[in-house]
Amino acid sequence: MLVLDNVSKTFNPGTVNSKTALDRLSLHVLPGDFITIIGSNGAGKSTLFNAVCGEFYPDSGTITLDGRDITWLPMHKRAAAIGHLFQDPMRGTAPGMTIEENLALASGRGGWFGTISRQDREFFRERLAELDMGLEDRMKQPVGLLSGGQRQALTLLMATVNPPKLLLLDEHTAALDPATAEKVTELTERIVKESCLTCLMVTHNMQAALDMGSRTIMMDAGRIIYDTSGEERKRLTVSDLMDLFRARTGAALDNDRMLLR
Repeated sequence: MLVLDNVSKTFNPGTVNSKTALDRLSLHVLPGDFITIIGSNGAGKSTLFNAVCGEFYPDSGTITLDGRDITWLPMHKRAAAIGHLFQDPMRGTAPGMTIEENLALASGRGGWFGTISRQDREFFRERLAELDMGLEDRMKQPVGLLSGGQRQALTLLMATVNPPKLLLLDEHTAALDPATAEKVTELTERIVKESCLTCLMVTHNMQAALDMGSRTIMMDAGRIIYDTSGEERKRLTVSDLMDLFRARTGAALDNDRMLLR
């Protein structure tokens, strides 16, 4: 479904600021996989997502999505097939537009200069009601007035209202308070399951990395150093993950934002 073959990327090559962000990384994602991704700061997790989305072209290697080579495909041409959520709830929506206008643009059913039909408006209302955040009664309200959790839930809905071939979640609950983060996490699991989405999720929550999805990979220095699924993954604990990281890198998994449970 998604195949990265020996993908490498070095930023600022030949300078004192040279940084190898991806180092001959290979990854084969199957249809329906829900992969959680963990690693310390600078491991290359977000860079991996940016390579898939087309924010930059790799120095070497190839990226294939659903049988199509997208290595050199511009970012805007990948957007229809790839949904992407960020840590910052302010990204992914147009704050000056209303909730229904944002949904209309995301679904291709109108927007600023388009006409939103009664049927489309009812469809949006039904989908918003499923979020259980009261947004179905605020469809005329600008998105900029929403809380971070409401905005992130809306962004998730926008990214999946037309189910993408691939959904990328880059620590999309990290900026939310614990209660809201839990609610958005539950919403994420439900939408991914109901829509049978293929999903990659970067998380700083080690327990969530084991509880969510069907597969977990660990990254360090731009490489995948551990990949687990099935019964082996079910038996793992957070302590096991910490020990595995230490065994493969010779260092402790050190990240001030890492949550162990």
